[in-house]
Amino acid sequence: MKTPLTHLFSQSRRVALSLSLPLLAMACLAPSAVLAQAAFPSKTIKIVVPNAPGGAADITARTVGQKLSEALGQPVVIENKPSAGGIVAGEQVAHAEPDGHTLLLISSGTAVSASLFKSLPFDTVKDFAPVSKLASFDLVIAVAEEGRFKSFADLLAYAKANPGKLNIGTPQIGTTQNLAAEMFLSASGLQAQIVPFNGTPPVITALRGGSIDAMVEILGPVMPQIKSQALRPLAVLSDKRSLGLPDVPLVREAGGSLAKFQAASWNGLAVPAHTPKAVVLRLNKELQTILKMPDVVKRLSDVSLYAEGSTPEQAGELLAFDIKRWADVIAKAKIEKQ
Repeated sequence: MKTPLTHLFSQSRRVALSLSLPLLAMACLAPSAVLAQAAFPSKTIKIVVPNAPGGAADITARTVGQKLSEALGQPVVIENKPSAGGIVAGEQVAHAEPDGHTLLLISSGTAVSASLFKSLPFDTVKDFAPVSKLASFDLVIAVAEEGRFKSFADLLAYAKANPGKLNIGTPQIGTTQNLAAEMFLSASGLQAQIVPFNGTPPVITALRGGSIDAMVEILGPVMPQIKSQALRPLAVLSDKRSLGLPDVPLVREAGGSLAKFQAASWNGLAVPAHTPKAVVLRLNKELQTILKMPDVVKRLSDVSLYAEGSTPEQAGELLAFDIKRWADVIAKAKIEKQ
């Protein structure tokens, strides 16, 4: 028979044991939780760029990638996978392990592809988790320096007086530049011909040779031609004047039906869907710091890119907005899906 003292001791031991078991379980689980959080980054990080080396997307990725490597303590490699609509790069990242070690350079071109193609090997909205916007860049309407147009007003007046005679060159059908030109004609009510070329250099050659009257292009690739006075910028398509061309008016400053006109381009980073939220937030935190670094801001501004970060939610909203906007332009311009 247990004495009262023995009974009390036994009861205390049971209470202590019952209290210690949950603590023991937590202690066993704690290392796993710590290890799970500490597992990122655990290896080389890859940024897949759906464009060739040397362009705005590639420069942005390499500039940011170098700093990201320093911040995370792991190598960051840039893998260029150019293809129509960025399909090859998008498919690779959509099917990658969702652990934050494979990222996709997304852009307004990513949004265009969602509506331009009959089918894609991925869902642009469901298969990616945007991390942050990285940069924005201006689009410009330019003409040959020695051409007939000396101002945006001159171009508008000629187009109105000569319906269907103005020829505007752009890169391939479905590029942001091409669709921005379509949007400009729709907003202005002008009748003009949009002439697509296989890339920017042929557009510049045709413009300087007099085969076309004007061009719509991203500012960065044509800035050297503008600085050398081979091309004359007539108007910027953004909603605020370009830092690189502060004296060049906006399209919307023409007023009338163009008073609310705005078209710009951007790029950012995304990871495969289902990447842990903690990893997305870690990447976003580092990117916000990187995009404020003076040397990063200068490197991007040297090629007419504006460093601009965002929250993951804002990046997702921007992608969704552009998907709808460019889908409307494609439908209105009756561009055949590829």
